[in-house]
Amino acid sequence: MKNADRRKQTIRQLLEATKELLWDKSCHAITLKDIMERSQLSKGAIFHYVKSKDEIFAWVLEERLDAVNDRFEEEVAGSLDKAFEGPMLAIARSLAGLEDSHEATNKVLLYLLGKENEPAVAEVLKQFHERSVSVSRQWISTGQKYGVIKETVNPDETAELFVLLSLGLRVRASMRPSDESLSAREVSEFMAGILKNEDEALSSDRRGEFK
Repeated sequence: MKNADRRKQTIRQLLEATKELLWDKSCHAITLKDIMERSQLSKGAIFHYVKSKDEIFAWVLEERLDAVNDRFEEEVAGSLDKAFEGPMLAIARSLAGLEDSHEATNKVLLYLLGKENEPAVAEVLKQFHERSVSVSRQWISTGQKYGVIKETVNPDETAELFVLLSLGLRVRASMRPSDESLSAREVSEFMAGILKNEDEALSSDRRGEFK
């Protein structure tokens, strides 16, 4: 097996094992030994690619961002009429997962935020934020290219706003919000209202689309 293929396979095993463990344990409770046993990889194989479990947690964050972006791109590519609803639905569904405090990336992000004083972790968080904004900006620019997002929307400012909203949903998930709190569906409708004409995006007969 080529080195690149071996690295890809090892990272996949580490990611899957870590995500499985995150359903049962907190980030603090998970050890590299746990990951080694769940992934069935040797200590040497793991330390050949990572120095700590925090690096693997960072991969979990990146993987989810890649997955959401891939779904968005698929919706754009599959929408022959380049309609707004398909790509927006992909984003709305990704936001819905951020309301779950047990969702793997929510647990990872809160854990890493508690270690922001460590330079390596601070760099991971910085890169994650920058890439999140970059991906959001790309979505907006793509929508404008196909004429489904208003040209008056500022991609840079709006991308930053959307990332702030998504981070807020993640943090709030751990606070056990009340039933009266703004839901992810309502946040996605707010986002749609910014990207498109508000009277169309938020009309009552369309609100069920993002459930």
